Amino acid sequence: MRLFPFLFVLVLSLGQSVGRAAEPLKVVSDFEGASVREVEIDQETRTISFMPGGDPLRGWPCWWYFRVDGLTPGEAITLKLRGSSVTVPTRGKPLGAEWAMPAQATFSTDGKTWLHTAKGKKQEEWMNYSLQVEGTSAFVAWGPPYTPGMASAFVKRMAEQSPYASADELCRSRGDRPVPMLHVMEGDRKSEERFGVWIQARQHAWESGSSWVAQGFTEWLLSEEPEAAWLRQHAEIFIVPIMDIDNTATGNGGKDAQPHDHNRDWSAEPHWNEIIAAQRQVQDLAVEDRMDVFVDLHNPAPGDPTFFYILPSDLLKEPMIGLRDQFIQLSYARISNGKSSIPMSSKSKTTGPSYHPLWHQMSATWVCMNANPHTVSLCLETAWNTPHSTTEGYREVGANLAATVQEFLAGRPAKP
Repeated sequence: MRLFPFLFVLVLSLGQSVGRAAEPLKVVSDFEGASVREVEIDQETRTISFMPGGDPLRGWPCWWYFRVDGLTPGEAITLKLRGSSVTVPTRGKPLGAEWAMPAQATFSTDGKTWLHTAKGKKQEEWMNYSLQVEGTSAFVAWGPPYTPGMASAFVKRMAEQSPYASADELCRSRGDRPVPMLHVMEGDRKSEERFGVWIQARQHAWESGSSWVAQGFTEWLLSEEPEAAWLRQHAEIFIVPIMDIDNTATGNGGKDAQPHDHNRDWSAEPHWNEIIAAQRQVQDLAVEDRMDVFVDLHNPAPGDPTFFYILPSDLLKEPMIGLRDQFIQLSYARISNGKSSIPMSSKSKTTGPSYHPLWHQMSATWVCMNANPHTVSLCLETAWNTPHSTTEGYREVGANLAATVQEFLAGRPAKP
């Protein structure tokens, strides 16, 4: 009988907890890189309906990223996504919904560790994702975000941790934002005696996975691996984690942005400041006969594996063709065959005249045509719609790409 008052209090407390109404769900998108529109919230069914945001004049509207507040820890809510209904000027119709619908959505409770939801379920025009976290708030996104702030912090951190890296600025964008760049080399070897390596990501702002590949490349490069030390001692490496900094910051897609996107701007008179600055750096390396490896990092179409885009061989001459093919074979051996969890195809795709009207103004093409006869210039597309298309999976690809660069250059004649 003495336990009765305590039992009564416990039962009363449980009753109050069960009867307490859940906090109303709220969608927040007032932060860097966020993008969402047409939000409808059903508080009774705990369902959030939405479509990707973004200005179609500033790229394909397929990127979405926002925060959900008002969650009850442990509860499952539904994210109900449909493709953008906004007309894309270059297409004259809305973008296909598949570009906005990953098989699994990405979420984080702290904005640092990004995980996948369970597989979404397609229902007519909607893709439904179930979100369940042990917290009252969660970020949700098309893929693991990589914002300008994250790029700046990463470049700064690498420069502070390694005596061989310096945090630089490629330029300031047309929106007056700094474009972070990391410059790496070790030892007293003169610049003209070093191989030149240029790695850049995110010419299309929505392709966030490419920035994580660049991060994985950098982490391996500055690691204690003997091969990484060799590369630092024999090469001068430039890494730009985000090229289209403005659209990444504002949550726009970037691809097919007006007047044209960053990867269609490599002309004699570029529109974007980032391209002007990158061309200048690449040309400086070429003048010194040491523009050796150029890799532009992207994410491909929804169903594509990881692969390289290359120029058709009939548009190139030796030794460029043979060196390019050697590099691709080395890359495939490292990224595929279980060394990276994201699948890679051994077959490349071409970007010649039949690919796009502005094929000659794409970065890897421009570098092939304006650098050295021995330059290897490629576009690496890393698959974004697989179970392993996570921060860890992308960084694995980047690390294996960096190891490929080292293996390839170690087999080349030393710079005189």
